Amino acid sequence: MITRRVAGLPVLPRHGAGLAIGLFGGSFNPAHAGHRLASLIAMRQLGLDRVWWIVTPGNPLKNNTGLPSLATRMAQARAVARHPRIDVTGFEAEIGTRYSYDTVAYLKRRCPDTRFVWIMGADNLRSFHRWQQWRRLANLTPFAVIDRPGSTWTASRAPAAIALAGARLRDGEALGLARRTPPAWIFLYGPRSPLSSTALRAQGGVLA
Repeated sequence: MITRRVAGLPVLPRHGAGLAIGLFGGSFNPAHAGHRLASLIAMRQLGLDRVWWIVTPGNPLKNNTGLPSLATRMAQARAVARHPRIDVTGFEAEIGTRYSYDTVAYLKRRCPDTRFVWIMGADNLRSFHRWQQWRRLANLTPFAVIDRPGSTWTASRAPAAIALAGARLRDGEALGLARRTPPAWIFLYGPRSPLSSTALRAQGGVLA
């Protein structure tokens, strides 16, 4: 596994040839037990070696007014993750991007021997067609959608889900996702958390 600093480049979490790593991006404002549950589901069902929580400088599709600092959100995310195979990173700020396509393209260039899988909640699949270069992102790396309360049916009928219906894997094919040539994606079912960062902010608390 590689963790050493490369001159002039941001430090990345552990990666290396043949490893399968899930990429879970978001504001994590705040991180909560639902993020951890989704990561564990993806790790188990997809056979991932690690999951990276990529804490973004700010979501381009959201109002970032009042967003806590990157350092604050990363520290809180580490406290919630508390798992030896979940890594928290903020390298997007160092490479100057907030867009998932640019992030994955960077990782594919820098870590060509690592197999990456993008992870998103079912609520994000509903708006995936609004992401910058979402079709190119789908053609760049396989992705997994984690079921969430209230999003199962609406996510399956989302514009991106319909457009990529031919690339969707069957339920029993999850373990092979990381080795698939994109576009390839799967909907993962399992225990669901009702927690959301929006609700927790409204309550003024964090449930970890």
